[in-house]
Amino acid sequence: MDAKATHPQDLARLAKRVRQLLKDRNAIMLAHNYQPPEIQDVADMCGDSLELSIKASQTNAEVIVFAGVHFMAETASILSPEKTVILPNKNAGCPMADMINPQSLAQRKAQLPGVPVVTYVNSPAAVKALTDVCCTSANVVKVINSLDANEVLMAPDKNLALFAARQTTKKIHTWEGCCPYHDALTPRDILAAKEKYPAAIVMAHPECRPEVIDLADAALSTSGMLAYPDKSDAEIFIVGTEVGILHPLRKRHPNKTFIPASENLYCKDMKRITLQDVINSLENMTGVVKVPEEIRIPALSAVEKMTRYVS
Repeated sequence: MDAKATHPQDLARLAKRVRQLLKDRNAIMLAHNYQPPEIQDVADMCGDSLELSIKASQTNAEVIVFAGVHFMAETASILSPEKTVILPNKNAGCPMADMINPQSLAQRKAQLPGVPVVTYVNSPAAVKALTDVCCTSANVVKVINSLDANEVLMAPDKNLALFAARQTTKKIHTWEGCCPYHDALTPRDILAAKEKYPAAIVMAHPECRPEVIDLADAALSTSGMLAYPDKSDAEIFIVGTEVGILHPLRKRHPNKTFIPASENLYCKDMKRITLQDVINSLENMTGVVKVPEEIRIPALSAVEKMTRYVS
Protein backbone atom coordinates (compact mmCIF):
# COMPACT_ATOMS: atom_id res chain seq x y z
CA MET A 1 0.00 0.00 0.00
CA ASP A 2 1.09 3.55 -0.66
CA ALA A 3 2.66 5.08 2.47
CA LYS A 4 0.60 8.22 1.95
CA ALA A 5 -2.73 6.41 1.87
CA THR A 6 -5.65 8.75 2.39
CA HIS A 7 -8.69 6.49 2.00
CA PRO A 8 -10.56 6.38 5.34
CA GLN A 9 -10.54 2.57 5.46
CA ASP A 10 -6.81 2.45 4.76
CA LEU A 11 -6.09 5.09 7.38
CA ALA A 12 -8.22 3.24 9.93
CA ARG A 13 -6.34 0.00 9.29
CA LEU A 14 -2.96 1.73 9.58
CA ALA A 15 -4.05 3.54 12.74
CA LYS A 16 -5.15 0.24 14.31
CA ARG A 17 -1.74 -1.25 13.54
CA VAL A 18 0.01 1.77 15.08
CA ARG A 19 -2.00 1.45 18.28
CA GLN A 20 -1.20 -2.28 18.53
CA LEU A 21 2.52 -1.69 18.04
CA LEU A 22 2.52 1.08 20.63
CA LYS A 23 0.97 -1.33 23.10
CA ASP A 24 3.40 -4.10 22.23
CA ARG A 25 6.42 -1.82 22.66
CA ASN A 26 5.17 -0.08 25.81
CA ALA A 27 5.44 3.08 23.74
CA ILE A 28 3.78 6.48 23.81
CA MET A 29 3.17 8.52 20.68
CA LEU A 30 3.44 12.30 20.71
CA ALA A 31 2.19 14.51 17.89
CA HIS A 32 2.88 18.19 17.44
CA ASN A 33 -0.04 20.49 16.70
CA TYR A 34 1.19 20.94 13.11
CA GLN A 35 1.17 17.23 12.22
CA PRO A 36 -1.37 15.80 9.69
CA PRO A 37 -4.82 15.02 11.13
CA GLU A 38 -4.43 11.24 10.91
CA ILE A 39 -1.19 11.46 12.90
CA GLN A 40 -2.72 13.68 15.59
CA ASP A 41 -5.80 11.46 15.84
CA VAL A 42 -3.81 8.29 16.55
CA ALA A 43 -1.37 9.87 19.04
CA ASP A 44 -1.56 9.52 22.80
CA MET A 45 -0.81 13.21 23.28
CA CYS A 46 -0.92 16.28 21.06
CA GLY A 47 0.52 19.68 21.87
CA ASP A 48 3.59 21.86 21.52
CA SER A 49 7.04 20.29 21.61
CA LEU A 50 8.20 21.13 25.14
CA GLU A 51 4.83 20.35 26.70
CA LEU A 52 4.86 16.93 25.04
CA SER A 53 8.41 16.10 26.07
CA ILE A 54 7.73 17.03 29.69
CA LYS A 55 4.55 14.95 29.84
CA ALA A 56 6.21 11.97 28.17
CA SER A 57 9.08 12.07 30.68
CA GLN A 58 6.54 11.58 33.46
CA THR A 59 5.10 8.37 32.00
CA ASN A 60 6.17 4.74 32.41
CA ALA A 61 6.55 4.28 28.66
CA GLU A 62 9.82 2.73 27.56
CA VAL A 63 9.61 4.17 24.06
CA ILE A 64 8.65 7.67 22.88
CA VAL A 65 7.55 8.03 19.27
CA PHE A 66 7.73 11.73 18.42
CA ALA A 67 5.71 12.79 15.40
CA GLY A 68 7.35 16.14 14.90
CA VAL A 69 10.79 17.24 13.74
CA HIS A 70 14.33 16.38 14.79
CA PHE A 71 14.92 18.99 17.48
CA MET A 72 11.70 17.88 19.20
CA ALA A 73 12.91 14.28 19.41
CA GLU A 74 16.20 15.60 20.80
CA THR A 75 14.38 17.50 23.54
CA ALA A 76 12.52 14.32 24.47
CA SER A 77 15.86 12.50 24.65
CA ILE A 78 17.31 15.27 26.83
CA LEU A 79 14.44 14.93 29.31
CA SER A 80 14.09 11.12 29.11
CA PRO A 81 17.58 9.62 28.66
CA GLU A 82 16.37 6.26 29.98
CA LYS A 83 13.73 5.98 27.26
CA THR A 84 14.16 5.13 23.58
CA VAL A 85 13.12 8.11 21.46
CA ILE A 86 12.08 7.54 17.86
CA LEU A 87 11.61 10.04 15.04
CA PRO A 88 9.67 8.04 12.41
CA ASN A 89 11.06 9.96 9.43
CA LYS A 90 14.71 11.02 9.61
CA ASN A 91 14.11 13.75 7.01
CA ALA A 92 11.73 15.67 9.27
CA GLY A 93 13.91 18.65 10.11
CA CYS A 94 13.37 22.32 10.91
CA PRO A 95 14.70 25.15 8.71
CA MET A 96 14.96 27.47 11.72
CA ALA A 97 16.94 24.95 13.75
CA ASP A 98 19.29 24.59 10.78
CA MET A 99 20.05 28.32 10.92
CA ILE A 100 22.26 27.91 13.99
CA ASN A 101 25.01 25.53 15.06
CA PRO A 102 27.30 25.33 18.11
CA GLN A 103 30.31 26.67 16.21
CA SER A 104 28.56 29.85 15.08
CA LEU A 105 26.99 30.36 18.51
CA ALA A 106 30.39 29.99 20.20
CA GLN A 107 31.77 32.68 17.88
CA ARG A 108 28.91 35.04 18.68
CA LYS A 109 29.31 34.43 22.40
CA ALA A 110 32.98 35.37 22.12
CA GLN A 111 31.94 38.67 20.54
CA LEU A 112 29.52 39.32 23.43
CA PRO A 113 31.48 38.28 26.53
CA GLY A 114 29.35 37.94 29.63
CA VAL A 115 26.05 38.31 27.78
CA PRO A 116 23.70 35.43 28.65
CA VAL A 117 22.24 33.37 25.83
CA VAL A 118 18.52 32.65 25.64
CA THR A 119 17.81 29.99 23.04
CA TYR A 120 14.42 29.13 21.62
CA VAL A 121 13.52 25.46 22.04
CA ASN A 122 13.37 25.25 18.22
CA SER A 123 17.11 24.59 18.09
CA PRO A 124 19.59 21.68 18.05
CA ALA A 125 20.60 20.00 21.30
CA ALA A 126 24.25 21.00 20.77
CA VAL A 127 23.15 24.65 20.68
CA LYS A 128 21.08 24.23 23.84
CA ALA A 129 24.25 22.88 25.48
CA LEU A 130 25.93 26.28 24.97
CA THR A 131 22.89 28.15 26.26
CA ASP A 132 22.25 29.76 29.64
CA VAL A 133 18.51 29.14 29.49
CA CYS A 134 16.02 28.04 26.84
CA CYS A 135 12.61 29.56 26.22
CA THR A 136 9.34 28.92 24.41
CA SER A 137 7.27 31.39 22.44
CA ALA A 138 4.92 31.54 25.43
CA ASN A 139 7.47 32.27 28.16
CA VAL A 140 10.25 34.15 26.33
CA VAL A 141 9.56 37.46 28.09
CA LYS A 142 9.45 35.87 31.55
CA VAL A 143 12.72 34.05 30.87
CA ILE A 144 14.52 37.16 29.63
CA ASN A 145 13.27 39.28 32.53
CA SER A 146 14.42 36.62 35.01
CA LEU A 147 18.06 37.10 34.05
CA ASP A 148 20.32 39.35 36.10
CA ALA A 149 21.74 41.09 33.03
CA ASN A 150 20.97 44.22 31.05
CA GLU A 151 21.75 42.57 27.71
CA VAL A 152 20.72 39.20 26.27
CA LEU A 153 21.58 37.28 23.11
CA MET A 154 18.37 35.70 21.78
CA ALA A 155 18.74 32.90 19.24
CA PRO A 156 17.89 31.69 16.68
CA ASP A 157 14.55 33.40 15.86
CA LYS A 158 14.93 37.11 15.17
CA ASN A 159 11.16 37.62 15.08
CA LEU A 160 10.69 36.08 18.52
CA ALA A 161 13.56 38.26 19.75
CA LEU A 162 11.88 41.39 18.34
CA PHE A 163 8.60 40.30 19.94
CA ALA A 164 10.34 40.00 23.32
CA ALA A 165 12.29 43.24 22.89
CA ARG A 166 9.03 45.19 22.83
CA GLN A 167 8.12 43.83 26.26
CA THR A 168 11.37 44.22 28.18
CA THR A 169 13.77 47.03 29.04
CA LYS A 170 16.74 44.78 28.35
CA LYS A 171 18.83 45.12 25.21
CA ILE A 172 18.22 42.13 22.96
CA HIS A 173 20.92 41.02 20.53
CA THR A 174 19.25 39.10 17.72
CA TRP A 175 20.29 36.16 15.55
CA GLU A 176 19.59 36.10 11.83
CA GLY A 177 17.29 33.11 11.89
CA CYS A 178 13.57 32.59 11.48
CA CYS A 179 10.81 30.17 10.60
CA PRO A 180 10.55 30.77 6.84
CA TYR A 181 6.82 30.05 6.87
CA HIS A 182 5.89 32.43 9.66
CA ASP A 183 8.34 35.01 8.34
CA ALA A 184 6.67 34.92 4.91
CA LEU A 185 3.30 35.94 6.35
CA THR A 186 2.71 39.57 5.40
CA PRO A 187 0.45 42.41 6.55
CA ARG A 188 -1.19 42.15 3.13
CA ASP A 189 -2.20 38.57 3.93
CA ILE A 190 -3.74 39.64 7.24
CA LEU A 191 -5.54 42.65 5.74
CA ALA A 192 -6.95 40.53 2.92
CA ALA A 193 -8.29 37.99 5.40
CA LYS A 194 -9.75 40.73 7.60
CA GLU A 195 -11.45 42.30 4.61
CA LYS A 196 -13.11 38.97 3.84
CA TYR A 197 -13.97 38.26 7.49
CA PRO A 198 -14.31 41.67 9.18
CA ALA A 199 -15.73 40.24 12.41
CA ALA A 200 -12.89 37.74 12.82
CA ILE A 201 -10.31 37.73 15.61
CA VAL A 202 -6.72 37.51 14.35
CA MET A 203 -4.33 35.21 16.19
CA ALA A 204 -0.65 35.38 15.19
CA HIS A 205 2.33 33.36 16.34
CA PRO A 206 5.26 35.28 17.89
CA GLU A 207 7.45 33.83 15.12
CA CYS A 208 5.67 36.21 12.73
CA ARG A 209 7.12 39.56 11.72
CA PRO A 210 6.42 42.50 14.06
CA GLU A 211 4.27 44.25 11.45
CA VAL A 212 2.07 41.16 11.26
CA ILE A 213 1.75 40.93 15.03
CA ASP A 214 0.75 44.61 15.04
CA LEU A 215 -2.35 43.66 13.06
CA ALA A 216 -3.27 40.74 15.32
CA ASP A 217 -5.69 40.77 18.21
CA ALA A 218 -3.48 38.31 20.08
CA ALA A 219 0.07 36.97 19.71
CA LEU A 220 -0.01 33.38 20.96
CA SER A 221 1.91 30.12 21.02
CA THR A 222 0.19 27.08 19.51
CA SER A 223 -1.11 26.02 22.92
CA GLY A 224 -2.26 29.57 23.50
CA MET A 225 -4.14 29.56 20.22
CA LEU A 226 -5.92 26.35 21.10
CA ALA A 227 -7.13 27.81 24.40
CA TYR A 228 -7.88 31.37 23.29
CA PRO A 229 -11.29 30.71 21.67
CA ASP A 230 -12.49 29.27 25.00
CA LYS A 231 -12.60 32.76 26.47
CA SER A 232 -13.69 34.65 23.36
CA ASP A 233 -17.22 35.38 22.19
CA ALA A 234 -15.98 35.63 18.61
CA GLU A 235 -17.20 33.03 16.14
CA ILE A 236 -14.55 33.42 13.43
CA PHE A 237 -10.77 33.37 13.87
CA ILE A 238 -8.01 34.12 11.40
CA VAL A 239 -5.10 31.85 12.31
CA GLY A 240 -1.58 33.14 11.70
CA THR A 241 0.42 29.97 12.13
CA GLU A 242 1.06 26.64 10.37
CA VAL A 243 -2.15 25.20 8.92
CA GLY A 244 -1.83 21.93 10.82
CA ILE A 245 -3.25 23.64 13.89
CA LEU A 246 -6.59 24.08 12.15
CA HIS A 247 -7.39 20.41 12.83
CA PRO A 248 -7.16 20.54 16.66
CA LEU A 249 -8.78 23.99 16.71
CA ARG A 250 -11.80 22.69 14.81
CA LYS A 251 -12.01 19.58 16.99
CA ARG A 252 -11.84 21.59 20.20
CA HIS A 253 -14.20 24.32 19.04
CA PRO A 254 -16.65 22.68 16.59
CA ASN A 255 -19.06 25.62 16.68
CA LYS A 256 -16.45 28.18 15.65
CA THR A 257 -14.81 28.90 12.29
CA PHE A 258 -11.05 28.98 11.74
CA ILE A 259 -9.52 30.53 8.63
CA PRO A 260 -5.82 30.24 7.71
CA ALA A 261 -4.18 33.65 7.40
CA SER A 262 -2.41 32.27 4.33
CA GLU A 263 -2.49 28.94 2.51
CA ASN A 264 1.31 29.25 2.29
CA LEU A 265 1.62 28.54 6.02
CA TYR A 266 2.34 24.89 5.21
CA CYS A 267 5.50 23.33 6.64
CA LYS A 268 6.65 20.40 4.50
CA ASP A 269 8.78 19.01 7.32
CA MET A 270 5.80 18.86 9.66
CA LYS A 271 3.93 16.81 7.06
CA ARG A 272 6.64 14.23 6.30
CA ILE A 273 5.66 11.60 8.86
CA THR A 274 3.02 9.10 7.76
CA LEU A 275 1.25 6.32 9.62
CA GLN A 276 3.31 3.85 7.64
CA ASP A 277 6.48 5.58 8.85
CA VAL A 278 5.32 5.11 12.42
CA ILE A 279 4.56 1.44 11.75
CA ASN A 280 7.95 0.83 10.13
CA SER A 281 9.84 2.55 12.93
CA LEU A 282 8.04 0.60 15.65
CA GLU A 283 8.33 -2.74 13.87
CA ASN A 284 12.06 -2.31 13.30
CA MET A 285 12.93 0.13 16.12
CA THR A 286 14.52 2.49 13.63
CA GLY A 287 14.83 6.27 13.69
CA VAL A 288 16.24 6.34 17.22
CA VAL A 289 17.39 9.80 18.36
CA LYS A 290 19.85 9.75 21.27
CA VAL A 291 21.58 12.89 22.56
CA PRO A 292 25.13 12.11 23.81
CA GLU A 293 25.65 12.71 27.53
CA GLU A 294 28.30 15.39 27.00
CA ILE A 295 25.65 17.41 25.16
CA ARG A 296 22.60 16.24 27.06
CA ILE A 297 23.74 17.29 30.54
CA PRO A 298 24.46 20.98 29.78
CA ALA A 299 21.42 21.12 27.50
CA LEU A 300 19.29 19.68 30.30
CA SER A 301 20.40 22.50 32.58
CA ALA A 302 19.21 25.11 30.07
CA VAL A 303 15.90 23.30 29.56
CA GLU A 304 15.27 22.78 33.28
CA LYS A 305 15.80 26.47 34.00
CA MET A 306 13.18 27.23 31.33
CA THR A 307 10.61 24.87 32.82
CA ARG A 308 10.26 27.14 35.87
CA TYR A 309 8.41 29.51 33.57
CA VAL A 310 6.14 26.96 31.90
CA SER A 311 2.58 27.37 33.14
